[in-house]
Formats: sequence, structure tokens, C-alpha cells
Amino acid sequence: MAWILLIIAGLLEVCWAYSMKLSNGFSHWGYSILTLVTMIASFALLSISMKSLALGTAYTIWTGIGAVGAFVVGILILGEAVSPMRILAAVLIVGGLILMKLSS
Repeated sequence: MAWILLIIAGLLEVCWAYSMKLSNGFSHWGYSILTLVTMIASFALLSISMKSLALGTAYTIWTGIGAVGAFVVGILILGEAVSPMRILAAVLIVGGLILMKLSS
């Protein structure tokens, strides 16, 4: 169950990063509130998952999901640039996440 909560927490991190971008520096109230709600939910689920997962594993997986997820959202939804170096960086992060999961 801790792993499921951790994955949801990571996906919520992607949501709050995206809604923060849409909030335009917290000047759009709807997106600002969405950012804060999803941020709190993400932190809460991360905290719960840390009751049974190691700190290093849980935090690394959470930030990795957030980083790669934000990268994908940036490309697919926001039209951000794609380059071989950025794709390699994302692949290396995913590889690290897989190794972290296998080691725990």
C-alpha cells in the first residue's frame, strides 16, 4: 500500500507543478488554490508512505516521478523543447528510479 500511496503522491506532485505554472505566479486564484491543495495532498501521501518505506527510497521516487512527469507535461501540454540531452536526462532518472525500487 505504501508504494501505491507514493506513486499517487508523485503524480500529485506533477499536478501541483503544472497548476503552479498555470497560476502565473499565483496571480490566478483558481490555479493557485489547486496548487496548494494538490501540494498538501502530495506531501501528506508522501508522509504516510514514509511510515514503512526508507526516507531515501521514498523521497527519491517521489521527486523522480515529479521530475519526469513535469518533463513530460512540459513537452506534451506546454510545447516545451525536446532535445536528445533532455530525453537522455529523463531516461537516466527513470533508470535511477527503477534501481531504487529494485534495491528496496
